[in-house]
Amino acid sequence: MGEEQKSIPSYVKAIAVSIGGIFEACCLQPIDVIKTRLQLDRSGSYKGILHCGATIVRTEGVLALWKGLTPFATHLTLKCALRMGTNALLQTTFKYSQTGNLSNHGRLLSGFGAGVLEALVIVTPFEVVKIRLQQQKGMSAELLKYKGPIHCARMIIHEEGLLGLWAGAAPTVIRNGINQAAMFTAKNTFDVFLWRKYEGDGKVLQPWQSMVSGFMAGTVGPICTGPFDVVKTRLVAQSRSGNGVKYKGMFHAIRTIAAEEGVLALWKGLLPRLMRIPPGQAIMWAVADQVTGFYERRYIHNASL
Repeated sequence: MGEEQKSIPSYVKAIAVSIGGIFEACCLQPIDVIKTRLQLDRSGSYKGILHCGATIVRTEGVLALWKGLTPFATHLTLKCALRMGTNALLQTTFKYSQTGNLSNHGRLLSGFGAGVLEALVIVTPFEVVKIRLQQQKGMSAELLKYKGPIHCARMIIHEEGLLGLWAGAAPTVIRNGINQAAMFTAKNTFDVFLWRKYEGDGKVLQPWQSMVSGFMAGTVGPICTGPFDVVKTRLVAQSRSGNGVKYKGMFHAIRTIAAEEGVLALWKGLLPRLMRIPPGQAIMWAVADQVTGFYERRYIHNASL
């Protein structure tokens, strides 16, 4: 199996998950909007997921549930490509030179490294823009501070400097590193354990099998990284123009939120994250596995016959 793994190019994996990411973004954007609103709600205006969604639709219209879709879909596509490509390249450095096999330790480190890189290069600036757009309330366009993703990015740079696009970078790096380390390791484990599927073996999982593996792999990260996601959202949402900011940094935000709102507030929005990330991974992997499976059948398995 080890040598067959090497023959799947990184660019094929990157393209596969990028296509899957587009499907994921379009299907699950409303849950992401609701998650963001719940995490930013300090006054208890929303009573839960359904109440939050209904309130947004009633006061802002149905399309408000897709606020921030353009930056979200763009960033998700680029993020998936960078994540998978980086993970594949890093895996080659951790493979045993004699057997070509990859240990779980190497898989974890590869996933963590891919998560850190995607957080710094793509995730943070795109999520800053996305969250600023999502936190705006109301339907009147002329009353909104940010008119769109490009205008939002320009306003942030003008008011807060270029580094304003990297607000909340520290918790984002930790969150994404842990998420991807867990996701890549778990997805491979479930594929092997449930379906006896090894990368490069020519076997193509059925979409529902990929969805099961992807869904299960996507449940671990959100639970472990909930506090970092909440802190990231709070740091990103606060503007750095004016008379200072409420949260001075990641650890200050964690202490402040726990002291003012209780420890469980650090897991605000966990349920919508679990409603979004595992299904998102299920959708993404169902598409991505079909793309890589096509490549395996045509260019690896058939070529070896």
